Amino acid sequence: MPLFKKRTVGKPGEWFYCLEHQKVEEGPECPAKDRFGPYTSRTEAEHAMATARERNLQWENDPKWHDAPEGGSEDGPEGGREG
Repeated sequence: MPLFKKRTVGKPGEWFYCLEHQKVEEGPECPAKDRFGPYTSRTEAEHAMATARERNLQWENDPKWHDAPEGGSEDGPEGGREG
């Protein structure tokens, strides 16, 4: 008996965004590698790319995930001094 059953049809109310076709799907139509979701509404799935951009931006600017800025201080490699 397989540990996981392959689900070919999604549950009613599950929405996905297909990255390959750039469209919203009810239920998983495309392979998991090509989609975001599940979302609880069609509207959430329609905004999947905007949500991903916002989350990426938050992650990129989260100080917990970054060490010191590249090149030394914020003023540049020379610390803002003129030589």
